[in-house]
Amino acid sequence: MERLDKRVAGSLTRFYVVALIVVAILTISGLFLIRRTISSLNHDGRIVNVAGRQRMLSQRLAKLAVLKIEGVPYKDSVNFNSLLISWKESHDQLASKRLSVDGKIVVWKSPSLDKMFQDLHPVFQLIYSNFLLIASPDIDIEAKRQALASVLEMEPAFLSKMNEIVFQFDKESFERLENLERIEWILDIMTILVLLAEGLLIFRPVVNTTRRVVHMLTESEEALKNSNQKLKETNRQLTEAQNELVRVEEEKYQMQLTEERIRTAALIEGQEEERKRFALELHDGIGQMLTGLKLHAEKLKQVQFQDEKQRQRFDQLVSMIQDTIQTTRQISYNLMPSVLSDFGLNAALALLCEQTSDLDGTKVFFKGAQERIFMSKPVEIGLYRIAQEALNNALKHAKSHNIWIKLDQNKNSLTLEIEDDGKGFLIRNLKNNGKSFLNQNGIENIRTRTQLLNGELDIVSKVDRGTRLVVKVEV
Repeated sequence: MERLDKRVAGSLTRFYVVALIVVAILTISGLFLIRRTISSLNHDGRIVNVAGRQRMLSQRLAKLAVLKIEGVPYKDSVNFNSLLISWKESHDQLASKRLSVDGKIVVWKSPSLDKMFQDLHPVFQLIYSNFLLIASPDIDIEAKRQALASVLEMEPAFLSKMNEIVFQFDKESFERLENLERIEWILDIMTILVLLAEGLLIFRPVVNTTRRVVHMLTESEEALKNSNQKLKETNRQLTEAQNELVRVEEEKYQMQLTEERIRTAALIEGQEEERKRFALELHDGIGQMLTGLKLHAEKLKQVQFQDEKQRQRFDQLVSMIQDTIQTTRQISYNLMPSVLSDFGLNAALALLCEQTSDLDGTKVFFKGAQERIFMSKPVEIGLYRIAQEALNNALKHAKSHNIWIKLDQNKNSLTLEIEDDGKGFLIRNLKNNGKSFLNQNGIENIRTRTQLLNGELDIVSKVDRGTRLVVKVEV
């Protein structure tokens, strides 16, 4: 089937190309003949004009000769000799069939015209020789009169033959025009015949073939439409199955996230409980023991020591006990600050800023409401741990001079901001580490706690312009 289609298409293409070539050849031939004939007719017009001008020049030369010999004054400014030369050159070009027209040499062939110019030549030569005698200054007036008489005697014969030549030129030009019309008719008829043959041999088979192909395409389109309908139904079923699978996977993923969040929340809650228990152990256990030890040591101050060195060592021991008590209290406070549960988050953050400024030397400022903001215990502890982590990051990595912690309440939301004037960093550098861009310098812990609080985390940082961390939580 494929080879037959190619063979039919190739045959039709060849017929069509041949027909187009024939039509093109006929058209170009007609245009060429018309162009050539028009050019020839233009040349014929110039030749007729030159031939007609020869009669006028001969008459003008005769008139000038008569006026010149008889001594009659005239106003014709043309020079007799130049006029005679022009008349002679035009006659020679016409007789030799090589007329110069607009810089081109016009050539024609006609036995009749050749015969006419042969008959005219003796008359022209006789008149021309007499004109030369008239124009010569060395000839006497009587001889010039005889030459003029000879010119006037031969002039009618010259004019008569020139008329015949002009008419012959016009006749041959008209015959060429008629011949062009016949050729044009022939070309038109041949073009029509070629077009008819093209219609019968090419377009009709093409129409029949096209009709069959369109019929086959229509049947194929119906079959394809039915197949597409079935395929569409199948795709719909596949899409429903795929959507169901995606939904199941999404539910599974959400369940995994929920389980992960529950495990993380349980782990953090366990850590907080362990911190609370450990803080109580430090405060109530080791703290009380150290306090008792300090009291016994202070009672021993009343004892007289044998020398001053023993007393100095004892004083150093008492000072070390005091430092140990202070350190134990600080560790206990960091694990679970009592002010957080007693006075709320804003008081705990204010105390955290004050203690950090005293211990580290960096200026840490707190801005928030003076009265307690009531919230759930997990939110309170989570925001406090986020502030602790962000503050530690700023002190450890930012090399900042000032740190600001701000706590705002707006209707049902809490906003915690931690900002520093440190060296900052490029967020894209954190993104290129192969993990989340929130996984360095403890920020991953902040992100995890924010997610557990169902909050939003935003970090803005520029190199040498500090970092701002914003946590927004619904309460």
